[in-house]
Amino acid sequence: MSAPLAERLRPQNLDEFIGQKHLVGKGAVLRRMIESGRIPSIIFWGPPGVGKTTLANIIANTLHAPFYKLSAINSGVKDVREVIDKAKNNRFFESTAPILFIDEIHRFSKSQQDSLLHAVETGTITLIGATTENPSFEVIRPLLSRCQVYVLKEMEKKDLQTLLNRALKEDAILKEKEIEVEETDALFRFSGGDARKLLNILDLVVGAEDSTEKVIITDKDVTERLQENPAAYDKGGEMHYDIISAFIKSIRGSDPDAAVYWLARMVAGGEDPKFIARRLVISAAEDIGLANPNALLLANACFDTLQKIGWPEGRIVLAETAIYLATSPKSNSAYLAIDSAISKVEQTGNLPVPLHLRNAPTSLMKELDYGKEYKYAHDYDNNFVKQDYLPKELKNTRFWDAQNNVSETKMRELMKKLWG
Repeated sequence: MSAPLAERLRPQNLDEFIGQKHLVGKGAVLRRMIESGRIPSIIFWGPPGVGKTTLANIIANTLHAPFYKLSAINSGVKDVREVIDKAKNNRFFESTAPILFIDEIHRFSKSQQDSLLHAVETGTITLIGATTENPSFEVIRPLLSRCQVYVLKEMEKKDLQTLLNRALKEDAILKEKEIEVEETDALFRFSGGDARKLLNILDLVVGAEDSTEKVIITDKDVTERLQENPAAYDKGGEMHYDIISAFIKSIRGSDPDAAVYWLARMVAGGEDPKFIARRLVISAAEDIGLANPNALLLANACFDTLQKIGWPEGRIVLAETAIYLATSPKSNSAYLAIDSAISKVEQTGNLPVPLHLRNAPTSLMKELDYGKEYKYAHDYDNNFVKQDYLPKELKNTRFWDAQNNVSETKMRELMKKLWG
């Protein structure tokens, strides 16, 4: 039985690698490091199927370094220590440090990550970690500070087209078949920027046809094949990013039944509960926001509670929070306000802080009128006094607009009363 298409086409060097030009294109930072033969410990952060594991293999091949691989799903502290001991014993004098690749490093516990620290610090190993989760949240600070973090992006349509062309022309099995791709929309849409998923779908569609006849690939054929084989194009049969998207959109759309359904799909599929809880915190701020500020408090409490009680009871906490968020009034006014303010900062640059708002900890600063004429709000009636708080170039600029819900209507009325 032949290896899967994605494995048969795995790039062996940087020239064969598709995508991530910002990292490995000609003259890019990571490419320069690899070609120089010296790399630091690295964490690759990005969605599935964008080349994290492949890049680790290419680095090891280019540097001619011993390569050890662990998966955080089924490895413990004992496994880490055994690999580190092997690395120590197999390194001679000034030879390149062995590379330890840890897939899904975000699933390692604190103690497992602690066990890596000394080996990374002393250069016993060069660590390459791969994660689909923000390492700022999932990797302990001492380890994160000793690694360079590189962000990998979803593959663009042109990259997927290049990969598709290569598969049809270079794969030993596919190039023996007569294959015509009439339409690519479904292929690229279902792959979702994931190279491995694209190749798995292509493998599935071609494999379903009679090998003696010409294979014509259309959007209709791709859609039908995937509906018949829902597990064939996604790890574990769960469309990780599609389902979390449906979950959040159901909350945003105030449909508690749909929210609980998609939550159940994630629970049944073995999704990391912290991944779900983190998205609930984001949704509470982005979609409910000031219409019901208690939503953010509950979402944070949900995150904390999950870490205390774990699974399976954690599903109840997630369900309570999801239903509460779905049934809450909605507002994205804070989300729109910060994006509007950031856009203005990008347009206007670093405008000076008005003198009366500046801090004056030294006598020289006071002589330069830092803080002069600042009015302390608590010295006035209702703890409010009119004065300018924005740079003069932005005087009277509005970033936040109240939306039509009970909470923000009260805020709007108070602002009108104070500012007129």
